[in-house]
Amino acid sequence: MNPRSEAGSRLTAMGTQLLEVHIWLREMLEDLQDSVDDYFDGRGLPPRDLRAHCLSFCTALTRHHTGEDRGAFPAIAEEFPELREVLSELRTDHNQLDWLLGNLRKLLESLPEKPDPATASKVREEVAALSAIMQTHFIYEEKKLISVLNSMDVPEWRENRPDFLLIDDEDEPVAPSR
Repeated sequence: MNPRSEAGSRLTAMGTQLLEVHIWLREMLEDLQDSVDDYFDGRGLPPRDLRAHCLSFCTALTRHHTGEDRGAFPAIAEEFPELREVLSELRTDHNQLDWLLGNLRKLLESLPEKPDPATASKVREEVAALSAIMQTHFIYEEKKLISVLNSMDVPEWRENRPDFLLIDDEDEPVAPSR
C-alpha cells in the first residue's frame, strides 16, 4: 500500500469514529435514563451513585463537544468554509446541551434519599429534553460531517486521536488504526 492510500484509509475512519462515539454517548444516556427510572421506581441506585453516573455521562458529552468546538470545527471551517453556518448551528446546540446538562446535574444534586413524584417528574422531563436535543444534534451532525471528516487530511489527527473521538477516560490518544 502506498503512503497516500494508507493515510487515506486511516482518515476515512474519522467519520466512522465520530459515529462510534455518538453511539457510545447514546448508550450512556440510555443507561442514565434507565437508572433514573429505576431510582424513581424504588429499585435503583442510591442518589450519590446516580449523581456519579450522571457526572460520567456529562463529562463524556462535554469533552466530546469541547473537542469539536476547539479542534474539529476550526479545521473543518478552514477546509470547508461553506460549512461555517452548519458549524455555528452545531455550536449553538452544544451551548443548549451544556445548559440542559447543568440543569440535570442540579436536579440530581438535590435528590431526596427516597424518591418522590414531584422530583421524578422534573428529572424525567429534563432527561427527555436532553435526549431529544442530543439525538437531533447527533443526526444532523452525522448527516453534515461524516463524509467531510472522511475526506480531510489533518496530520495531527493521524498521530493522536483528537478529544472529540475519545470514547472513555481510559481511551488514550492513539493514532487511528490502519
